[in-house]
Parts: sequence; structure tokens; C-alpha cells
Amino acid sequence: MNHHDVVIVGAGLSGIGMAYHLQERCPGKRYVILESREAVGGTWDLFRYPGIRSDSDMHTLGYRFKPWVEAKAIADGPSIRRYVNDTADENDIRRHIRFQRRVTGAAWSSDEARWTVTTEVVDGEGTETFTCNFLCMCAGYYSYETPYDAQLPGLDRFAGQVLHPQFWPEDLDYSGKRVVVIGSGATAMTLVPSMADQAEHVTMVQRSPTYVASRPWEDAIANGLRKVLPDTWAYAITRFKNVQMQNYIYNRTRTRPEGVKAKLLAIAERQLGKEYVAEHFTPEYNPWDQRLCLIPNGDLFKSIKSGKASVVTGHIDEITESGVRMQDGTVVEADILVTATGLNLVVLGGAEFSVDGETVNFPDTYTYKGMMYSGVPNMVQTFGYINASWTLRADITAEYVCRLLNRMDELGTPKVSPELASEDQDMAKRPWIDDFSAGYMQRMMHLFPKQGDHDPWVNTQSYARDKKMIRQAPLEDGRLTFSDPRSSARAVAPEAVAVSAG
Repeated sequence: MNHHDVVIVGAGLSGIGMAYHLQERCPGKRYVILESREAVGGTWDLFRYPGIRSDSDMHTLGYRFKPWVEAKAIADGPSIRRYVNDTADENDIRRHIRFQRRVTGAAWSSDEARWTVTTEVVDGEGTETFTCNFLCMCAGYYSYETPYDAQLPGLDRFAGQVLHPQFWPEDLDYSGKRVVVIGSGATAMTLVPSMADQAEHVTMVQRSPTYVASRPWEDAIANGLRKVLPDTWAYAITRFKNVQMQNYIYNRTRTRPEGVKAKLLAIAERQLGKEYVAEHFTPEYNPWDQRLCLIPNGDLFKSIKSGKASVVTGHIDEITESGVRMQDGTVVEADILVTATGLNLVVLGGAEFSVDGETVNFPDTYTYKGMMYSGVPNMVQTFGYINASWTLRADITAEYVCRLLNRMDELGTPKVSPELASEDQDMAKRPWIDDFSAGYMQRMMHLFPKQGDHDPWVNTQSYARDKKMIRQAPLEDGRLTFSDPRSSARAVAPEAVAVSAG
């Protein structure tokens, strides 16, 4: 029997966290996790390139309920993968996972008040179908199969090896090789110093600069607190500290961008000099109009200063047999090309959705609190922050799901759906992610749901605001409609009753 109370799609940070919260707050619910790959970990199991690490500190990227106790706050990929797997094993979650089940579609039936979820059996034959009362989409936001193709001219002529970080070969030997990394994001800035120790030389070729922030690998305060306090206390204090600091810095970039810009550039200039920073590390936009790149202990700067790495900024004319030729005539010779040119975003894992036989076109929907969608019942998506740690939002999203499920049980209503009220009909339509110019987002925003101009039809990208709107606000807010369509019951009237966040 493949019916469950809850289906969770994805066994990465978000999915394992969702399962933990369900077990703790809704212990009577039967759930299953559908994972397309063979392992737990999601992003942190998929990416295996040299130096793979977080660009958020683990006291905020870690779960609220599981303290991060390792010395390094900026953790490497294997450590994060181990952390997620330990969470699954410590809480007996792994037995609920069905591996190699790629979700291809989900169809809601009001007559049955349930979802029918269709999966493709990866590396197997046929499909397998699951039904559930509630669907939790925790599959992340990018394609695991197809990274972004920057359409580099002449790439097929390159005589050496071409790699994408998303599909890194385990046995790659780059010792003594000339490596060119094309890109200027977090992946490129991780790869360059990590490969520079063994390669003859590593060159980062970027179209335009990115802001870089240097932080220590370790959080001295966190490590000091653990010596005198229980791990849970030390973790909670450090988490609070870091959340406040993230919020402060982001707000400063909105209100005093020139001041933040000056400080970031001054740090880089002390390492590399004004001329180098002016050419290669001074973007035309303000900080946090796109993501800041974190470099632990200034490792990228050190590689450049040592002569083992360098940066070339400008537009690529073409890829040649032996490297990269820039439009200004600069030639960068290479034995290996790494195309760290970005991700392809997908909506809800790329699955097709329908409600009562009608295909859901998500750009026509409004997001409800950044988690649900107008007219789509019994479904929540976990989508983290672009300006803070992903798991901060994953935790409060999971808490909300549990509150919602328990309230549905109290009311005896198997269906809940966000619906626009009359005063919402003429809302201005805004992009799902607003005020963020990064190319990987802008390329795909037309495929995502819209947000409105007032609560709850917003995707705030603000942890402080979300805590009030998601964790503390009442469930019955005049927009969520609770009903039992199976018995033709009338919708339960919304009540302004606050529900404890737990």
C-alpha cells in the first residue's frame, strides 16, 4: 500500500529536517520520503568538486534542533553530508526513504482529498505511484541533471578536458596542469584556491567581478562557549548571534550600500592592492544586489598573492584548442577547462502538477508566505533564503506544516488551500525573488509564482519577518480555506485564533 499521510520529496537538508519535525510534532502521521538519487544529502552529496564547502556558517545552516559541534563553522562538503546523514540515522528516518524515485507529476483530487504522486524508477523499469493527504516539496530549486549551459563559443574545439562542477570525476588528476575556471560565483571561488595547491596554475576567467567577504574558518566565540556551556546552549547563543549579524549586514547593504562596499573593497585591497581589486573585485552593482562570495581565511587572496592563481576579467571571444581567447586579445592557455557558469533553476523539482484535472501554471499563482500557492491545496514547498542560510527557513517551514496538519485534524477538514480574497484580486504582481539581479535567478523568474504587495502573498526573504508571519501569526487568517470536499461540507469559516508556535 503506497498511501501515506505525508509525502516528502527530497532527502537533502530540507527533507530530512521536515521528517524530523513531523516525527516530533505529528507523531501519528505516516510519511515517506521520495529521493531521486541513491543517497541522503541532496546538494551535499551531489557536488564532489575540490574544496566543496558551505558559504554560510553551520550555526545557521545547521538545524535548529541539532547543534553543530565541529570546530570549523565554514564546513566542508563531507562534514555537512555526514551531519545530514547523522540526523537521519539518529532519528530513524532512513527507513522512510524510497531511493531512486524521481517525482514526475502530482495530481490533486478534491473528491478524494488526496494527491497522487507519480515517480520514475531511476535505473530501473517503469513507474511507481504514491498517494498522500499532504505533499511537502523539499527538492531544492535547481536541476540535478542539467546545469546551466553558457553557450561558450568554440567549446567543442578545446583539445583538453572540459568539466562542470556538478559532475566532477572522482579520479581527476590535475597535478601540474594549467586549469581555467570560467565563472565568478561561490563555486569558482572555492575551486581556484583548492586546485591551486596541485595545479601548475589556476586562472579564474570572469565576465564581471563579484563582491568577496573573508571570514575565519572557525567561530572563536562558538568554540569558546562549547568549553563552558552545554552544546545546545552554546549552539543557540551562537545561532542567535550569527542570525543577528547576517540581518544587520544585509540591512546595511540596503540602507548604506556605499559604506559596506568601501569596507569590502578595503579588505581585498590590503591583500591584493588597489589596482588588482579595482579591475577584478569591484562590481558595478551594490553589495547583496547579488550574493556575496565567502572566502574562508582569505584563501582565494592567498592563492593569488602566491602566484599560483590569477584572475582575468572580460568577455570571452572564443574557446580555442588550447585555452581561452578574450575579446581584448588576451589568451589564457589551459589543459583543463572548468565551466562554473551556474545552475538551471526549476520550479518544484520540475514535476508537472494538476488540480482536479487542470494543469497548474505556477506563474499564474501567487505565493502564500513563500511556502504555498493560491488555489493549490495541501502542498508546501521549502525554499530558503538568498541572503541568509537556507535551513533557517527550512526549519520554520517544517514547523508550519506541523501546525497546519494538527489544526486540520482538530477541525476535521482534510483540505486546506490558500485563496485570494476580494481585496487581493488587484494586487500588483512582483517576481518570486525581487531586488536580486543574479543571472541564474533572472533567467528563470518568469517560470515561478508571483508575489503580491501585501501579506500573506509575499516571499519576504527576511528571517525576522518570516518568524512573525509564519511562526507566530494565526493559521486562520482569512486566506486559508479549510474544507471537506468529500462530504460536500461548506468551507470552515476562518477564525482569528492564534495558534501556539510550539
